[in-house]
Amino acid sequence: MAVPRTATVTITKVTGDFITNVEDEVAREVPVTLFINDEELVTLVCSPHHLKELAVGFLCSEGILQKRTDLKDVFIKPEEGLIWVETYGPVPSRRNFLKRYITTCCGRGRSSFYFINDARGISPMTSRLTISAGTILEFSREMELEASLFQATGGTHSAALYSGSQRLLLYEDIGRHNAVDKIFGRAFLDEMELKDKLLVFSGRISSEILIKVARMGIPILVARGAPTDLALEMAREVGITVVGFARGERLNIYTHGERIIFP
Repeated sequence: MAVPRTATVTITKVTGDFITNVEDEVAREVPVTLFINDEELVTLVCSPHHLKELAVGFLCSEGILQKRTDLKDVFIKPEEGLIWVETYGPVPSRRNFLKRYITTCCGRGRSSFYFINDARGISPMTSRLTISAGTILEFSREMELEASLFQATGGTHSAALYSGSQRLLLYEDIGRHNAVDKIFGRAFLDEMELKDKLLVFSGRISSEILIKVARMGIPILVARGAPTDLALEMAREVGITVVGFARGERLNIYTHGERIIFP
């Protein structure tokens, strides 16, 4: 049975001097515990849908899954908030993972140290993909309009994958990192080639988001929000085009603007 994506609550709505009690929809937030090869790895706080994509994408983002042949199976009990992932080979120890995960959450010192540890194995982008500024704005508008959970609740982030003029994937989640991981997970499961794709994202571009996109091998990242300086430093180094504040009739090009074309 599918787990509901929203919950209905009674609220007091104030509009000017007018006050009324109405029912409203809010996004559901649940903890989901991820096991890998029967060992508990981490508990993710997320929206309770597309959990397979989330689990696989998270493991890809962490460098635990690197090839489709690494993955044996995924078992999910969504109503209990449990996911089991089985792999064919050994994975990093839980102790090493937790040390890295805590460090990621709490911050680090010099960005070069951060980059060397989190971006190990990421090759510089050589993609010749180009896109017009007008098309970028169209994609940003479309993603917002098609994000049904956001439209219903206003409480989620979105990530969408595009190829040419076609939207291939769109996922939502209360967590911006989770939305990107869901894209990563589905692309990994379907063995999609990503060097000619573009990712559109609703949130701000932090270094963690940039690393996820770099691991996917996507050359152009578009966001409706702002980037951080560390994300831009990394983007310049790995060759990712970063476009921010892509909404309405405006956008800002921050790195590798040669991929953005104008009439």
